[in-house]
Amino acid sequence: MTVDRTGPLTLARMRADVAKLVGEAPEDVGDDDNLMDLGLDSMRVLGLVMAWGEHGIALEFSHLAEHTTLAGWWQVVQGLQRDTPQAG
Repeated sequence: MTVDRTGPLTLARMRADVAKLVGEAPEDVGDDDNLMDLGLDSMRVLGLVMAWGEHGIALEFSHLAEHTTLAGWWQVVQGLQRDTPQAG
């Protein structure tokens, strides 16, 4: 399965991408659910890192490996987005 690589990276986009990879509806992926318990493995996480990195942030596997929840991942992404100069 592929994830959507267009548009801004939002919490809703991240939730939808994770849900697609684990075969769940987005509303069934909670902010504090352990994503590994839902079925994500390191290869799928790496795929997400690569896809989400195309949104212009310097996301690395190690950033997400430190966290197991969508809330933790979103916190990392928000920090990286703040640190990334905006074009324009």
